[in-house]
Amino acid sequence: MIYTVTFNPSIDYIMFSNEFELNGLNRATETNKFAGGKGINVSRVLKTLGVQSTALGFTGGFPGRFIEETLKQAEIDTDFVHVDEDTRINVKLKTGHETEINAPGPNITQLQFEALLTQISNTSEHDTVIVAGSIPKSVPANAYEQIAEITQDTGAKLVVDAEKELVESVLKYHPLFIKPNKDELEVMFDTTINSDKEVMNYGREILKMGATSVIISLGGDGAVYVDKQHSYKALVPNGQVVNTVGSGDSTVAGMVAGLNSGLSIKEAFKQAVSAGTATAFNDDLATRTSIENIKSQVMITTLGGSE
Repeated sequence: MIYTVTFNPSIDYIMFSNEFELNGLNRATETNKFAGGKGINVSRVLKTLGVQSTALGFTGGFPGRFIEETLKQAEIDTDFVHVDEDTRINVKLKTGHETEINAPGPNITQLQFEALLTQISNTSEHDTVIVAGSIPKSVPANAYEQIAEITQDTGAKLVVDAEKELVESVLKYHPLFIKPNKDELEVMFDTTINSDKEVMNYGREILKMGATSVIISLGGDGAVYVDKQHSYKALVPNGQVVNTVGSGDSTVAGMVAGLNSGLSIKEAFKQAVSAGTATAFNDDLATRTSIENIKSQVMITTLGGSE
């Protein structure tokens, strides 16, 4: 089974308005509500690609019930730990520009956090645990490392998509892959990257730190995949970017779905980049049709030192 972990899920309440006046009355022309959070996004795209997962994390109050019901309607399994306070509601205002207001989220007790760790301790070598996104202040700062220690003991494969400090804390536990973007890679190594060769070389430095493989997103310039045997560059088609939220999560889902379905590394990487790109070109997360359409246009090339 594939498990996704979202420490601080949300309802993403998206409001569209043709005009916006600060300190005045504004009217939305359209509103949408989505179950949000990086791990939840991964579960949604996995389902789109025909791969089942179970969404883990913390939910509370009526927003938490909305998230669970939304995922249930999408036939995605959930096993959230219920908390006392309400799951957060994030507001995204689109007026030609995009303004976001993210709420802090509920307090997580030590007992509730330990309940999540117990769920993960029941995994085995047949399972994959995907941990993505930030952690709320009430969760231990070393939460990622605690989960990595558990998956190392159970044999479950670990995938991580998070900021520098959280990623670096798990590298010694040999995650299946991590997925920084180019900016995050520059922060990790306190440098400026100007070429694919440099991207590949810094990817190999991450392998030396313990990761089994790494995918580096390059935005409109595609992505690079590196492991001990392979170095690939994916070139993506041009298109109008309408939604960067969830693009990285879709990339993670595409890779995990590909590996889970027995695709080769190259084909799984191609699917990963196609899923991320398709989401960037859609209002919401990618559809299966849009992923397949993008996949037919993605070109994979080998970089130096690849077999």
